Amino acid sequence: MEAAVKIAIRVKPGWSPRGRAGQPGAVTVSLSGSARARVGGSYGDAGALVVAVTERAVDGRATAAAVEAVAAALGLPKSAVTLHTGAASRDKVLLVRDPPADLADRLAALRG
Repeated sequence: MEAAVKIAIRVKPGWSPRGRAGQPGAVTVSLSGSARARVGGSYGDAGALVVAVTERAVDGRATAAAVEAVAAALGLPKSAVTLHTGAASRDKVLLVRDPPADLADRLAALRG
């Protein structure tokens, strides 16, 4: 049976990377096309990972960018990270299939 880990995220669509100081431990990644994202920080009591994307929340583009950004920030192939719940919400849960042994450490570093 294949192992999987769920990750709660908070998406901030329409982010502009110009002139913004990032969270400690946050990483900025380039995505498909000209899209960019910043992954890092935590949101709420549960500590959801914050994912700010330049894509707008139109036709699922922000969600797709967030999934791609989390995979890149964690150093995983895009195919390893999928949307589990929250397609139309800023609060989402992603599923990481066959997670690496140090996934918890990677997430902790991103959360700062």
